[in-house]
Parts: sequence; structure tokens; C-alpha cells
Amino acid sequence: MGVSQRLKSRFRKFLQRPGTTVDLAPFRKRLGAIEAREDALRELDDEALTVAAAEASDYTELCAVGREAAWRALEQRPYDVQLLGAMALLSGKVAEMATGEGKTLTAAIAAYGHVRLGNGPVHVLTVNDYLARRDAEWMEPVYKLLGLTVAWVTEASTPAERREAYLADITYVSVSEAGFDYLRDQLVTDIADRVQRDLATAIVDEADSILIDEARVPMVLAGSTADESDPVHESAELVRDLRNGKDYEVAEDGRSVAFTETGLKRIEEKLGGIDLYADDQVEQLSAVNVALHARALLRRDVDYIVRNGGVELIDEMRGRVAQRRRWPDGLQAAVEAKEGLSATAEGEVLDTITVQAFIALYRTVCGMTATAVHVGEQLREYFKLEVAVIPSNTENIREDDDDRIYSAHDTRDEALVEEIKIAHEKGRPVLVGTLDVKASELLAKQLAAAGVPANVLNAKNDAEEASIIAEAGALGAVTVSTQMAGRGVDIRLGGSDEKDREKVVELGGLYVIGAGRHDSRRVDDQLRGRAGRQGDPGRSVFFVSLEDELVTRHAGDALPRSPRMDIDGVVHDDQVEYAVEHAQRVAEGVNHEIHRNTWRYSVVIEQQRVALAERRERLLTSEVAAIMLLERSPEKAKEIDEDVLSDAGRAIALYHLDRLWAEHLAELNEVREGVHLRALGKLDPLDEFHRAAVPAFQKVFTEIESRTIETFEETDLSDGWQPDRAEIVRPSATWTYLVHDNPFGSELDRLIAAVGRRLSAGN
Repeated sequence: MGVSQRLKSRFRKFLQRPGTTVDLAPFRKRLGAIEAREDALRELDDEALTVAAAEASDYTELCAVGREAAWRALEQRPYDVQLLGAMALLSGKVAEMATGEGKTLTAAIAAYGHVRLGNGPVHVLTVNDYLARRDAEWMEPVYKLLGLTVAWVTEASTPAERREAYLADITYVSVSEAGFDYLRDQLVTDIADRVQRDLATAIVDEADSILIDEARVPMVLAGSTADESDPVHESAELVRDLRNGKDYEVAEDGRSVAFTETGLKRIEEKLGGIDLYADDQVEQLSAVNVALHARALLRRDVDYIVRNGGVELIDEMRGRVAQRRRWPDGLQAAVEAKEGLSATAEGEVLDTITVQAFIALYRTVCGMTATAVHVGEQLREYFKLEVAVIPSNTENIREDDDDRIYSAHDTRDEALVEEIKIAHEKGRPVLVGTLDVKASELLAKQLAAAGVPANVLNAKNDAEEASIIAEAGALGAVTVSTQMAGRGVDIRLGGSDEKDREKVVELGGLYVIGAGRHDSRRVDDQLRGRAGRQGDPGRSVFFVSLEDELVTRHAGDALPRSPRMDIDGVVHDDQVEYAVEHAQRVAEGVNHEIHRNTWRYSVVIEQQRVALAERRERLLTSEVAAIMLLERSPEKAKEIDEDVLSDAGRAIALYHLDRLWAEHLAELNEVREGVHLRALGKLDPLDEFHRAAVPAFQKVFTEIESRTIETFEETDLSDGWQPDRAEIVRPSATWTYLVHDNPFGSELDRLIAAVGRRLSAGN
């Protein structure tokens, strides 16, 4: 079967296969017994309840005690559906629970249960620092009654604070901070410097976002290098005045750009008449191409914002700044140059691990989210996780209207503003979800011109997000926000104090409007789910334009030439409705295929990481290095004090292991970026990658030993061990960041995406 046939088969399976979910019947059977324990537990004083919590050892008792502790600490009695969610988490599942159903308390009961079942310590992995600290402090009284300790870690935490936090029974921490701590722990030269304990159990909040959307995001530990060359800034000036259509051409999908003959000639003349395709101009050619990508394809206030003198990337799934994230392959520096900013150093990559590989290190993984079923197949494929769909505590009475589809942006926007104005004049709160920062700010201006005041929540003011969201249900409130996934705050009708609740209920509750469809149905569902919380009334609708990027990119060929529409531009055509739905499914399929492809390359690297980590652990915790030196360099080793030999051998061997791993990662990155060219010769790129990666790694082990012995023999150890004398000084500074997806993908990713679109068009 050829590459295109395999891709076609996978796309069809992805688009057609329904997700199966866990049977909740075994959990439901326990609810009666849990309730039967309520009166007896209510009679216990706090001290006796804590004793009972320590003795609980099955789901029934754990949930019963957890419910009582929550009532005493928070005056919240967990609903039966929350206990079903807790049992799903205890059994290692992903619980799908609707927005507003109390996932935070559900996770707390599950975390307590995992500790008592011997699965501790427990890390509750969140999407950001704010939620980590908020949820830990919020649930602390519950944990205290249950006899457990809880702590949190944020970016601002010191090493000492991190070490103490990870000693707690339950630690709340963002997935990136936990991953960075893991990477730093992998480079310590003294075991006492580690901050984490075992990676035992992870309860993943917003599981679909972390386990799927961010799965292939690499977390990076970088170190300072002596030479930080920056050819990109010069190249930014070279491409600044180039013209679209004459000097360069942008592909239809907006994900690639190429110089025309005219443009290439202009650049070569500016560089003194060189041939950019000469063998000695590879670096310069790469720099000008990256600069052109930044100039022509990346959009300010859509892909990134400029704030506090720096370029900050926007997370397209959440519409907020992606903290400590940067683009790879010089693209970050190119955008900084485009905006006239000084470059921030990438440094040398000392170690890196993807979110997916880091999560896989935990012995037990479970999670919760409002939208898991759509990615059930992927959760099963990558993590062997099943989805348990937990019913709502009260029936959802939200009205979900059909999409309103318009022929063009301007008619859609006019109708959108009018719809919001009508609702606002009645006093009904409106929450509008836009696709990017630029769209949110444009809509706010349009609303202001129509006399409608609006609160805007986007990547530029994400620090105020909690307070803005909390009041989005207030009488007459209009809130314009980029994506609502992972916002973590409930919207209460009538405002945070619910003082006007009855008035808002009479008006129909919160009105949620989506200004365009996202590439992912889950993101749309997260927005829609903000209305109708806990049986509240509500309404949702999406305003779509046939000029939206999702439609033009993935369904342009499926649209009829003359769709049926009203005089006001509203389209009423079954074929158009199908095309919009189809475009979203194709976008999801393309992203899934890119995820699978990326992971296939990562698997071999993660296998190598595990093998190297085992070797490093032996060097760090035993006398393996000293024994090796005694065997390979016996004359010198026998002349040295045992303690000096132990310290020197360990330090030298660890240094070379870490150096060689960094060099190996750099080599694999070059192989990965260039391997797509092998596909042009009808070779399997993955096979070619393995063919290069496996022998390269085998050399690492032999090289560690030879370099260690060489350094040992050349170092004067007559008066003790000094690392600088052996020239094994580690980087003077290290820092962490996440590598944001290259917005255009690698060459291979773009090839797969293109094939996927062709296949979908042919179905």
C-alpha cells in the first residue's frame, strides 16, 4: 500500500469511527452504599473523620468520606455525578463532565482516593499557574480534613519551594512547570538537588487540551553558548520591502511562501551578487527564507502580540498568550527582527521532552474535561485511556441554534453586531467567542460604534481574565473573548454575586455567540458549554462566513458556485451546511495525522531517552564510573584517594553523558528536518530517520566511556577534584521554554496536510 493509500485509509477511519465510552453501571451501583454511610459519618467530629479518612480503602468509603469532608470544609455536598466522576478518575479514565459540573472538587476526591490506594504522590496537572494555585488553595481545607497535605508550584517558585511542594501528598502544578522540573532533575550532579519525587499519578485537568492539543509540544531546557550568531536580523531588512505577487508568492493555504525569480534576484543583488543556492550559502539561504516566512505569513495580533518589548505567541486553542513559548528554527528571531526588536537567545538545547512523553512517565494517568469524546480514539491510541461520559446533575435546557451562514465577512459582521445589540438592549448577557485577538478588537470597535459597550478578553489582557469571565453573566453584560477553552471560571447568571439572577433567567439566560467556527469542534463546544450551566437557561449560535479561513482552506471545492441565500446574505443551502461541517472534520483529521506522524518520529527518541536516563541514574547513584576508571585506567586510578576517584569519575562521566545527549539531540533535529527530501526519492522518511538515529545513539554510549577516560587521564587530581581544572564547566545560565508548533509545519507536515486535503476533496 502506497503512502497516499495509507493516508486515505487513516482519514476515512478517523472521520467515520465512533468513539466508545466506559459503562458507568459498576460505579452507579456504589452510590446507594455511599449515601447510606452519610448519617454515620455526619456524627463524627473532625478528628474522627480524619481517622476514618486514613482507614478508607475502597471506592465506596473513599467517596463517602470525601463527600463529608467537602461538606464540612466548603459547605458543598458533591452530587452523585461528581462521585461518578471521582470513581472514573480512580479507575484511570478520562471523565467528560460538562462545564460547571464541579470538576475541581471531583478531582480533589479522586486525588485523596489515589493517595489512600497507594498511588501517591499525586500531581494535579493544570493548563496554567493561575489554576494550579487557585485550585490548591481552594481545596486545601478539604485535604486537611482528609489528613493530607497539599501544595502548588508556579513559575515563580524557587527550587526550595518546589522541593517542599513536591513532598506534599498532592501537588497542583501546570504541566509545563512539572515538565521543566523533570528536565532540570535529569541534569543534576547531586541527587540532593532534585526537586521531584516519583512520577506516580497524574490527574490531568483539561485533558483533551493537554493530552491532545499540546501533546507534541516540546518542553526545552537550554543553556548559554559562547557564540549566539544572528543572521536573521540582517535578512529581515533584506525582505522588508518585498512585494506580494511580484517578489514572492503565498500558497493558497497560507502556510508556505516562495521567492519568485524576480524576488530572488533582488535579494542576491542586495547581498553583493551572490548565488544563494551555492553550497557555501546554505545558512544565508535559510535565514532569508525564515525572514520571508515571518514577513509574509505571521500576523501580529493573530499569531502573536508585541508586549513589553517582546514577541509573545498566542495559543490558538485558548486565545491567550502561550507562556514561555517560542517558535523553532530561527522563526522567533525572524519575527523579533520584523518588529524591530532585539533577538532573544535560543541557546543550546540541553534536553527536551514532549508533553506527551512526559505524561507517559507517570505510572497512573487519568483526567477530566468537558470535551473528550471527540478525541476518544486518540486518547486510546496515545495513552490507552478510555472516556467515561458523566451525565449532568440537572438536564441541559440550553437552546443550540443552527449555524447562521453568510456569504461574506462584512454581511456576517453586520448581522453579528445587530444580534448582539438587540440582546443587549433587552439586558440579556452576551458572550461572544472570536477566533483571534484582531477579530476580538475589531468586533469591540464595531460594537462601540453601535453604542454597545463590551468587555474584551484576549491575549493582551489575560491577567484580568478571571474577573472578566466572572461577570460575563451580569445583566446587560457583553463580553468579547478569544477561545474559552481552559478559562477555569464559571459564569453565573446575574453576575458573580447572582444578584440579578432571576432577571437574567427571565431573559433566557446567557447568550453565547461564536464568531466563526474553530478548526476543532471541541473548542466550539467549550464555548457553547458556557451557557446552560447546572440546568440554567441559555442559548448558543455560531455566525459563519464563507470567507472564513476554515471554509476556504478545507471546503472551497465543496461549495456550490451559486448557493441559495436571502437578500441579506444569509445562506440557506444544505450543500453549504455540509461543506462547513466537513471543513471542520477535515481540519481535525489533518491535525490528527500530523500528530500521529510527529509522534512516530518521537517514539525512537523517547526510547533512547529512557535508556540514557537509566545509564545516568546508575552513574549518579552508584560507583559505576569509579569502577570503570579502575578497569580502564588502573595505574592512575589506584594512585588516587577513593573519595576523589568517586567524585571525579561521577562528575566527568555525567558531564560527557549530558554533552553527548545535547549533541545527539541537535543531530537528530537536523536529520528530522531534512529527512522529508528522502520521500522525493520514494524512500520511507521514517525508515530513513531510524536508519540515522539508531546507530548515532549507539555511538553515544561508547563515546561517553572514551571521553570520560580521556578527560580523567588528562586531569591533575593530585590535590583533589576541581571541575574547572578538567574543563567540564556546565553552562553559566540555563532557562526553559516551550517550542510552539512551527505555524507552517515542517516540510513533511505540510506534505501530509496537502495529501489530506486532496483526499478529503476526492471523497
